[in-house]
Amino acid sequence: MPPYDDLSLTQKSQVTPQPPHVVRPFLKWAGGKARLAPQIRSQLPPGSRLIEPFAGSAAVWLATDYPQALVADVNVDLIMLYQTLQREGPKFIAYCQTFFTDETNTPNVYYALRHQFNTTKCLREKAALFLYLNRHGYNGLCRYNGSGKYNVPFGRYRKPYFPEMEMHMFWHKAPHATFLVSDFRTVLAHAQLGDVVYCDPPYVPLSATANFTDYAASGFSLQDHDDLAREAERLGSEGIPVVISNHATPWTRARYHHASQTILSVPRSISRDGSRRQAVDEIIAVFGKRA
Repeated sequence: MPPYDDLSLTQKSQVTPQPPHVVRPFLKWAGGKARLAPQIRSQLPPGSRLIEPFAGSAAVWLATDYPQALVADVNVDLIMLYQTLQREGPKFIAYCQTFFTDETNTPNVYYALRHQFNTTKCLREKAALFLYLNRHGYNGLCRYNGSGKYNVPFGRYRKPYFPEMEMHMFWHKAPHATFLVSDFRTVLAHAQLGDVVYCDPPYVPLSATANFTDYAASGFSLQDHDDLAREAERLGSEGIPVVISNHATPWTRARYHHASQTILSVPRSISRDGSRRQAVDEIIAVFGKRA
């Protein structure tokens, strides 16, 4: 894990985030922002460093061209994969590809490799297996049980795609980023003038019965959402813009009342059948200065 000294901001001229060459995430990610990246990018002000405390597939970082980035997440497996790819590049990509064969695309092998992922002490192997599970598991989910074991079932895809090109593009962009395992509170405590913050937390549920605690073993509570909004207000008042995505519920609309709000209608798949979609309203809240 990089030392916290790496969180300091190197002085560089501020630039407006421009559309980069198309860089798509190499991970499948439920709730990922690849499709919404253009709308989110339009809300991001100029800055010297982008901070993403909830990395996920890192779609927004990949869609912008800030001189530096701090990409963080509480998911150790996710950040370990990013750090390993950043460090090893093509050698690691070739190693990951060995897990993408006809022989490995069966339920028996998948569950054996899932068990291997949950028990191995080799961090490099675990990073490669995280990619394998992500591409072979059900519907791009990332889910852990109460014991912290990865438990996504087999996805039954005819031929899972190996994202070789996307991984190479990620690696070429990675020298300008620091990947960190950390809680959003710790990350935001190091934000300073020149930074721009984009937050994509596990969403507030659309209903009282919806379950949104499976993103990481520790979950993400309504109190966490309230703390995040409070931090966004603080940073925005200090001249550090913060952009938050979430479901557009009465709670989020009221809690983000200090922010400029944009509502988007976003189609969501509600089953493995991609044709079964329903529109869900999402909010993009901007605390602090606008572009």
